[in-house]
Amino acid sequence: MPPSRSKSKKSTPVDIPVEEQWRLINESGVLKGTLKKVDTPTDEEVGLGEEIFNASLLIIPCSFLLLLMQILIYNQYGQEVNLKMLVDRMVEGIPILSIFIFYTTRYKRNPRVQLLLFLLGSAVGSRMLFLLKRGGYLVNMRQCPPLVTLWVYIVIQLDLGLAVSNLVLVGAFCWWKGLDLFK
Repeated sequence: MPPSRSKSKKSTPVDIPVEEQWRLINESGVLKGTLKKVDTPTDEEVGLGEEIFNASLLIIPCSFLLLLMQILIYNQYGQEVNLKMLVDRMVEGIPILSIFIFYTTRYKRNPRVQLLLFLLGSAVGSRMLFLLKRGGYLVNMRQCPPLVTLWVYIVIQLDLGLAVSNLVLVGAFCWWKGLDLFK
């Protein structure tokens, strides 16, 4: 390249006001094809598959908690645990627990559901602790494992303030009834 040619092609900067630059960009449509609004799904827009997956993340541990509580209550009262008895209890308990978990997980942010879970958790926790202190061993073996599982799940699903209030209310019930759980 000859030196004379490179000197003649010297470019000079052009000062265009910022408003004019944006007007030109907007009229040309350059940004319309590149900038698209990213859709983030909200709670209402979550698909059924994702709802089932989210529910199964809670159903599986709650099912194992139910199984564990069933084994522990039988061992607590010195009863023999056999596989047939455990399978029978799990077959009747897991479908009900799964449906409950699916729908409460789906509508967890609804204030009415939170209130319902709070009331249910208070009743379940109080009933379970009352049974453990004053119930017979056959009643405890039949009712306490599902109650424990349900109460733990409800406390997990409640908002923090309601969960603490639930625990305080159940503690107040135990104090009112004179249930000394540590004796």
